[in-house]
Amino acid sequence: MAIRPPGAVATKVSPVEKETPIEKLKSELLSVTSSNEWDEKAGFDINENESTVSITVVGASGDLAKKKIFPALFALYYEGCLPKHFTVYGYARSKMTDAELRNMVSKTLTCRIDKRENCGEKMEEFLKRCFYHSGQYDSEENFAQLDKKLKEHEGVVSDADLLSMIIFQSDVLVGYRGFRLFLSDALCTMLTYISDFIDELSLCQKSSTLSRGGKASNRLFYLSIPPNIFIDAVKCASSSASSGNGWTRVIVEKPFGRDSDSSAALTKALKQYLTEDQIFRIDHYLGKELVENLSVLRFSNLIFEPLWSRQYIRNVQLIFSEDFGTEGRGGYFDHYGIIRDIMQNHLLQILALFAMETPVSLDAEDIRNEKVKVLRSMRPLQLEDVVIGQYKSHSKGGVTYPAYTDDKTVPKDSLTPTFAAAALFIDNARWDGVPFLMKAGKALHNKRAEIRVQFRHVPGNLYNRNFGTDLDQATNELVIRVQPDEAIYLKINNKVPGLGMRLDCSNLNLHYAARYSKEIPDAYERLLLDAIEGERRLFIRSDELDAAWSLFTPVLAELEEKKIMPEYYPYGSRGPVGAHYLAARYNVRWGDLGLDQSA
Repeated sequence: MAIRPPGAVATKVSPVEKETPIEKLKSELLSVTSSNEWDEKAGFDINENESTVSITVVGASGDLAKKKIFPALFALYYEGCLPKHFTVYGYARSKMTDAELRNMVSKTLTCRIDKRENCGEKMEEFLKRCFYHSGQYDSEENFAQLDKKLKEHEGVVSDADLLSMIIFQSDVLVGYRGFRLFLSDALCTMLTYISDFIDELSLCQKSSTLSRGGKASNRLFYLSIPPNIFIDAVKCASSSASSGNGWTRVIVEKPFGRDSDSSAALTKALKQYLTEDQIFRIDHYLGKELVENLSVLRFSNLIFEPLWSRQYIRNVQLIFSEDFGTEGRGGYFDHYGIIRDIMQNHLLQILALFAMETPVSLDAEDIRNEKVKVLRSMRPLQLEDVVIGQYKSHSKGGVTYPAYTDDKTVPKDSLTPTFAAAALFIDNARWDGVPFLMKAGKALHNKRAEIRVQFRHVPGNLYNRNFGTDLDQATNELVIRVQPDEAIYLKINNKVPGLGMRLDCSNLNLHYAARYSKEIPDAYERLLLDAIEGERRLFIRSDELDAAWSLFTPVLAELEEKKIMPEYYPYGSRGPVGAHYLAARYNVRWGDLGLDQSA
């Protein structure tokens, strides 16, 4: 009979059929180790069973990581949305210590307006979970070093580390009274398998692991890096730093190529190392509150769904404008232009959500299936349905604003458009003949992103004479303002109080800031949380991406081959005149040029 040392835990180990030497060794180690000593050595409680999540921001020293990703992760932590056991790792080529990363990140963190209490304490707790590892994006060795650090924080014990633990166990056992009797039982059994253990270890490319009570160690990689190094980083992360017993997911930032061919090549390269379910192609506009509310507005309100077709809708406008220029990003922007940067992804994704048929369910695949159907039903974009522009220098109020080509990172003879307008059509029963007008530009008169739905004129309207000859003034219009100052409002015709019959166009207005006291989460918060939870409905599938590029690739190639000159417009203006002629061709007036700018 073996004598058990004081304080040791002799857990009964259930017999396992065909138990391998490595499995038996691990079982014996667990059976004789003092629970306190195990916790002290491994750094965790083996009785816990929650999973861990390690979030690695690849490109942690870049602007996107500093301004968006780290603040979004902190906001999720502040709201209690992150798992109990999580670690955030920054990875980049820059040399930096953990303390330097935390100092950099701390400068961009803010707390919710409605939850200021314990803000400093929460920040300090979050920053303690943030670490840094410097390495090259194409180095498997550097990612293997990252993998080792991640395992330390995940509480994972690899087979390689198990050898050193045997020595530790021996040191502990030597101090016990009755060690000689104990040695003849359990320890000798362990030592019998050490040679077999070493042989088996040498055959393992990915080490099997002992983790907290068998919990899964999950890993999320966010690629906040230029697209030309996506594949190198994915290859190294997949081969050297993926999870051994949980999921591994990769968030990929746009641009997803420059055209159909480059996009297909990128997808093919990614799928050499990842499955489609592991790839999360992010378009942060799909995480905007008002974009996500689009399907709720349509499918849960009886008054809208019957009107959502060619019978009642005259045109749909998707408008994106910024009141600033490239401001140092000219080198990146000049390679892509406004069509690739905004229209092919942000605006087209919103269009697909707006125009899709009712999905079978809210499951991610059902929603994405309907979006793909819309994109495949769209008429190929023609050059005559596209207007491009580029902003030029302009002086206003004693201030001179630079031209696009004044940016030192932009070639002086650049023809890259900073503005584009396009008319698109969906050839299906619901939307046949309805123009979907897109407009996107930089250095315009305001900053705005909105969807404007203009309804048809009332046939035989009894009050036409009250509106005069301009019937567009009497058009009902539904406006969904995505940013800034989020709102949904419906323009209706109304009688002005008084004895006369004077009509007025008024707004039924849902202003989010007035209606809801809670601050609206940033889009990156929603998308990061969805990626952690495995929710894919707001991420772009590969066939969806192919369909989107097939619409724009031909016209982009034609613009570049023919070297079409962009129409110049002054910095801070409403854009090129050509955009108005394009709209007028389809009997449409841009809605953002009306009198409701204060709405």
